[in-house]
Amino acid sequence: MDLPVMPPVKPMLAKAAAAIPPGMQYEAKWDGFRAIVHRDGPELVIGSRSGKPLTRYFPELAEVLLAQLPPRCVVDGEIVLVSGDRLDFDALQERIHPADSRVRLLAERTPASLVVFDLLAIGDDSLLDTPLRERRAALVEALAGVRAPVHIAPATLDRELAERWFREYEGAGLDGVMAKPLDLPYRPDQRLMVKVKHERTADCVVAGYREHKTGPVVGSLLLGLYDAARRLQHVGVCASFPMRRRAELVEELAPLRMPTLAGHPWADWESEEAQATGRMPGGQSRWSGGKDLSWVPLRPELVCEVGYDHMQGDRFRHTARFRRWRPDREPPSCGYAQLDEPVRYDLADVLPR
Repeated sequence: MDLPVMPPVKPMLAKAAAAIPPGMQYEAKWDGFRAIVHRDGPELVIGSRSGKPLTRYFPELAEVLLAQLPPRCVVDGEIVLVSGDRLDFDALQERIHPADSRVRLLAERTPASLVVFDLLAIGDDSLLDTPLRERRAALVEALAGVRAPVHIAPATLDRELAERWFREYEGAGLDGVMAKPLDLPYRPDQRLMVKVKHERTADCVVAGYREHKTGPVVGSLLLGLYDAARRLQHVGVCASFPMRRRAELVEELAPLRMPTLAGHPWADWESEEAQATGRMPGGQSRWSGGKDLSWVPLRPELVCEVGYDHMQGDRFRHTARFRRWRPDREPPSCGYAQLDEPVRYDLADVLPR
């Protein structure tokens, strides 16, 4: 492979903002795997955000990209998986599997798509120093003939339209809106773009905590919500406490500590069923890398308010943000019914098939 921009390349990143800024190019924020794709004739590398190759996990996509991308190019995009009328991040995660036979089976059952939103090189020319407005025009020209499962990301200069996308696209499983300065060159691994994500709150039961990797202080609180059958389901964690606060939390939570898991709603967290379904905290997965995921059980009597962006199935998609304690709330009142349900939106309006 001999391209003007060689792998690995870490993608340009974004910093969070509370509102959509004016005077920029706007795109949807896709909920998938960020990917930098290098193609040089018959050679193709799909690189992850960390720079590690993803090519072997998406053989069906590699075949399509060799057929549709320009002979020599480098593009930035997002690998997504469409399930019905929504993006399905859970199914996408299943593709990162050590067994080639499993990967190829899933490639047939749940083929992935690539949404391309930037062009880093074309032919013998690097576009890293080229302003976004010119890179966008070159991208549209270079990929004019692509078809599903390869897509050019919709983009607009209309802030009002971006606001509508922000409201509507979430119902199709998208993650918010990206805003990019029109004169911005491409700067790998720098946070020069803007991301605006949905922010909501929920009152959750605190049913345990994990210790911090540095020692016996609180690393993260384990959160639960009651389902319709009155079972406390593990929905995620909240973290990012200052170190002094982590130590204080150990003392504050001490009266609720349980000597054993007996009687705890998540007492079966080490069972084979829990490991297989991921319904309980502490289960190992291909993402945890064998880390110690043991946790300290607490009597589920404490409620806290957390901020979250969106749900992935019946769990928080990302780590939630602690807001405050809610001594006025009773744990049994903390159920899924309090969560906002995004308005459904047909993904085909965003990614025509």
